[in-house]
Amino acid sequence: MKSVKHKILVLSGKGGVGKSTFSAHLAHGLAEDENTQVALLDIDICGPSIPKIMGLEGEQVHQSGSGWSPVFLEDNLGVMSVGFLLSSPDDAVIWRGPKKNGMIKQFLRDVDWGEVDYLIVDTPPGTSDEHLSAVQYLAAAHIDGAVIITTPQEVSLQDVRKEISFCRKVKLPVLGVVENMTSFVCPKCQKESQIFPPTTGGAEVMCQDLQVPLLGRVPLDPRIGKSCDKGQSFFVEAPDSPATVAYRSIIQRIQDFCSLRQPKGEDHVSS
Repeated sequence: MKSVKHKILVLSGKGGVGKSTFSAHLAHGLAEDENTQVALLDIDICGPSIPKIMGLEGEQVHQSGSGWSPVFLEDNLGVMSVGFLLSSPDDAVIWRGPKKNGMIKQFLRDVDWGEVDYLIVDTPPGTSDEHLSAVQYLAAAHIDGAVIITTPQEVSLQDVRKEISFCRKVKLPVLGVVENMTSFVCPKCQKESQIFPPTTGGAEVMCQDLQVPLLGRVPLDPRIGKSCDKGQSFFVEAPDSPATVAYRSIIQRIQDFCSLRQPKGEDHVSS
């Protein structure tokens, strides 16, 4: 981990709020700069969706003298997931906590990422073994912080509050909250509709109450799901979508935050 400059955990209180989709597109967005080396690590052991979203299903992990080699989507974007270790995408991973923790430790210790600017860790929903393991193993290597994904409904925000409480208890900085599926913008007529009405004020009010940054809101666009199913970047599929504009703004804010945490005098890893 010493060769990895910035480490970002992507968390969510609930499943199905778009956490893995955000992790994948954060990686895509950062890797658009050819001089930026990006690594995407999927530690959702029981539900590894990153290989599908990144268009890497069926790829295999190879081992060398320096450890496991990640699967590269681009020269500057490497991916690692337990999904690459399964004989079939339909195989179930039925492991108890200690075995899951051991796999996460192996991912963080034995993968030869090389010199990396950003390591993005896609986690399972909740505040369980995998999260504690990742924070514990990365603690000595300096974590920039966590990005927490939610949707506007109170049932999702309720679990996000628990996630923020978890971060504070384990002294994990919260970079901010992303509100996904804020509204639906019709790709044809551009009319905006609220699919999930924010009964308690949505992420904005929650962030004000808990004094954490709101990184941005991403509208619902059906092309995001299509892109993920096809294993393609939504940014390429729909460059002018309001969702793409929102994603890029959020990614820029995350980059700005990480640059502020960079020790003075330290050059770009890949320069």
